[in-house]
Amino acid sequence: MNITEFLQDKFPDADISSDGEDCSSRLVIVSNTFEGLSTLNRHKLVMGTLKEQFQSGEVHALSLTTKTPSEIL
Repeated sequence: MNITEFLQDKFPDADISSDGEDCSSRLVIVSNTFEGLSTLNRHKLVMGTLKEQFQSGEVHALSLTTKTPSEIL
């Protein structure tokens, strides 16, 4: 399962787009889950979800953009 599929499973309402390889990706995630969270807390939430992937070396670099649907409009 790639990173996008993994995160889609964890954030079912999210619109996720990725650019790059699984080990070094740029992700844009738009989800209602981020409502009321600061950018830092949004990133902590996503990075915490990927903790095992970072520890195993499956992922070693990740650039995140996290938005709510209302921030896109």
